[in-house]
Amino acid sequence: MKWLMWARHMGASFWADQEGPTVTEYAVLLALIVLGVFTAVTLIGVFAKDAYTTVTNGLPEAS
Repeated sequence: MKWLMWARHMGASFWADQEGPTVTEYAVLLALIVLGVFTAVTLIGVFAKDAYTTVTNGLPEAS
């Protein structure tokens, strides 16, 4: 019976406490920021590679 009372108390405090959803929101926000930074760095790398390839192909061959 004590276990049931404990479970009921924990369930009620879980739904009443707003700290859990806040932490979840921060975690989702952090994941989106990390994904955005990763995508930006990847795109910058692709564009930089293309730029260097274009410059390299435009240079004359050394003899």
